[in-house]
Amino acid sequence: MPLHKITVIDFIDKTKDIAAILKTGVNFKKDRVTQENIGSKLAEYVGGGDIIIDLAWNIDCNTILQWCHDHNVRYINTSVEEWDPYADAENIPPQQRTLYYRQMQIREMLAGWKIKGPSAVIDHGANPGLVSHFVKVALVDIANKLLQDKPKDARAENLKEYLRTENWPKISQTLGVKVIHISERDTQVIDQPKQINEFVNTWSIEGFYEESIAPAELGWGTHELALPPHALAHSYGPQNQICLAQMGVKTKVRSWVPCGEITGMVIRHGEAFSISDYLTVWNGAEPVYRPTVHYAYCPCDGAQLSIAELEMRQFKIQEKQRTLTDEIIDGRDELGVLLMGHDFKSWWTGSLLDIHTTRKLAPHQNATTLQVACSVLGALFWLIRNPQEGVKNPDQLPYKEVLEVARPYLGEFVSLPSNWDPVQNRRDIDMFNKYRRQPRCIDESLMWQFNTFLVE
Repeated sequence: MPLHKITVIDFIDKTKDIAAILKTGVNFKKDRVTQENIGSKLAEYVGGGDIIIDLAWNIDCNTILQWCHDHNVRYINTSVEEWDPYADAENIPPQQRTLYYRQMQIREMLAGWKIKGPSAVIDHGANPGLVSHFVKVALVDIANKLLQDKPKDARAENLKEYLRTENWPKISQTLGVKVIHISERDTQVIDQPKQINEFVNTWSIEGFYEESIAPAELGWGTHELALPPHALAHSYGPQNQICLAQMGVKTKVRSWVPCGEITGMVIRHGEAFSISDYLTVWNGAEPVYRPTVHYAYCPCDGAQLSIAELEMRQFKIQEKQRTLTDEIIDGRDELGVLLMGHDFKSWWTGSLLDIHTTRKLAPHQNATTLQVACSVLGALFWLIRNPQEGVKNPDQLPYKEVLEVARPYLGEFVSLPSNWDPVQNRRDIDMFNKYRRQPRCIDESLMWQFNTFLVE
């Protein structure tokens, strides 16, 4: 495609930031899409058969999906947004401030459409997005190892059939997967430290802030025996998720990535909804199997300091903000999925992308943004090849096809077993537990319960 047919739109002048790209013929327009002008503004730039790649925040997903459907415009985004997620937040029940609520609104809208219409892929960044495909790679690898190590296992024949037909819910159920963490540690470090009243991060600061102060959300597994403190359920839809009446940034769990154990934040993310829903096994209207699924995020050092300061500011976002690129001197983003509870205890599949590899592939970018960009590219290839398939989430796309495009940009890609579990080495509890009036009991028989992962 001729590059002059590509137009980048931002409400901030980015001409200096993307000067090299503009020299190739790509266009830039300083403009802003708002709730009042969205229809007319989109019509200025795109028409039937065109594609919108939406990397913005706080543009309502339902509104833009409906417009694209009505005007035969294909569409991709990396997260499901709404116009003003902060409006009167203190007086809105947590369930209505969730991504689950937004997903139900999308489903209600789609139910009213008479045709599938132009293809649209929602929630297809790194996570949500790539991680849904990582889950399928992990399930195949775990299944193949089980078949290799235990060829006479009673599950073997069924498992072979589920692999052949790509019956992902039954593969996951047959393997006994109970918990899936989207586990990420960002170790990228900078030579220009965070300043007082400055928020630094390796990706969208506005996006990170919005999801950090939102209620924690997680896909709720059928093996779970007890709700965590402050839990709230949903009364309609597939009811595959719960939320907590507390911020995701204040909800922490133990998890693991290849560089070691991490403490991760249960930041709400679209994959907790889509993966847990996609892997549910139903008996009529009753879910008989579903894993617990959620994000466990350990951001870069600068972002962790920014979050600590944000809390001291009572969650009023810092005036100064800096997205990190050229000041990064080392480190990598370990982003993957940790599947737990099966025969091999834990299994991690994902990308180990360091800053040095990133710069060879995409100068002036960082590992985190490249993981997002290559995922968008993979979904874009599918969108071009399949123009009239309606609205899809990542789990509904062919994982091999998407990963074939994305893999060259993911650095080292690994899929490996781990002996890690959440009851090992609980010094955070053991050092004081026997002196407490209500000691916390960590029972190995309850190893895969969500409450076992929680960090006090």
